[in-house]
Amino acid sequence: MIVTTRSDAADSPSAESAAANQTHSFDAAGADVARAADGQFRPNDPRANKSQRQNQQPRRDKRDVHGWVILDKPVGMTSTHAVAVVKRLFSAKRAGHAGTLDPLASGGLPVALGEATKTVPFVMDGRKRYRFTVCWGEERDTDDTEGRATATSDARPTVEAIETLLPRFRGLIEQIPPQYSAIKIQGERAYDLARDGETVELKPRPVEIHELILVEQQDSSHSVFEAECGKGTYVRALARDIGRILGCYGHISALRRTLVGPFDEADMIPLEELEALCNRAASGEGSLADALLPVETALDDIPALAVTRADAARLHRGQAVLLRGRDAPQSSGTVYVTVAGRLLALAELGNGELIPKRVFNLTGLTASSGRNERV
Repeated sequence: MIVTTRSDAADSPSAESAAANQTHSFDAAGADVARAADGQFRPNDPRANKSQRQNQQPRRDKRDVHGWVILDKPVGMTSTHAVAVVKRLFSAKRAGHAGTLDPLASGGLPVALGEATKTVPFVMDGRKRYRFTVCWGEERDTDDTEGRATATSDARPTVEAIETLLPRFRGLIEQIPPQYSAIKIQGERAYDLARDGETVELKPRPVEIHELILVEQQDSSHSVFEAECGKGTYVRALARDIGRILGCYGHISALRRTLVGPFDEADMIPLEELEALCNRAASGEGSLADALLPVETALDDIPALAVTRADAARLHRGQAVLLRGRDAPQSSGTVYVTVAGRLLALAELGNGELIPKRVFNLTGLTASSGRNERV
């Protein structure tokens, strides 16, 4: 799944509504010319002239762009809007993202362009790291600042009380998702039911918290945490549950994602910097390729296997290849296949046979050669 709605667990720690599994575009669509109420054309109607001017505006040609842009998403922007902006800046034919961040959150939003969309699941399944601030004394129905208060308390937790509690939230735990989540209840999203005033009973499910630490106690009402977690973890639910056990209630007031799968803060590019790079590229200074990471960057945890050009031709046609001889790999499982150092396919290896599952066509704009070596 490339684009998710409010909120898909660790991939969407807080809510963002109405983004379905699709890519997005800012292409201008020409309007019909204005007509009178009786359906007759009015050539002098200013609305008709405006529509004609819109239809005469040249459309930006879309092109094949392949790679990852790790956007440092600013607070206030939806993930859907962010994908659309990146897609427009690159004039890309296809785009999607690996894990929603709602408007409250900032940080790493991996945007996949072109053939990189085929590798999105590998990023979605990776670990995520968050830095978040919990505001004590108030629980909200959304578990963040966007909701309404449902419980309050004058109590405030001590540093000792927080640190004593945190081990209970590390490792494999059972977590009840927030009411405002993308989980389906009899075919409807939980957040849609919540907005309609319904209270739904969500069952607890297992999630894994690899790390959860108290970073800073800003004041008696605000604590800063860092968490590294697996797929399916709701950071908002962590704040809710910790506050309940401490007896002071709590909700998230700030959230930043610092790691998504193989991508960390060193890979992120702020929107302003990306726009400036695109403007320079449009004037002939620099290249958009400098903002891209290679498609295979998302496959860091998967073994690579180099093949000959003859075997590559068979794989490109969707045909299996038999690997024989002393140098034939003895392992099995998913590998990504390269030919002459270039990504060719994702394949399954077993019993000396290489079966292609996803073949890549990287014709078009790709990451610059310098970005193949990650800092």
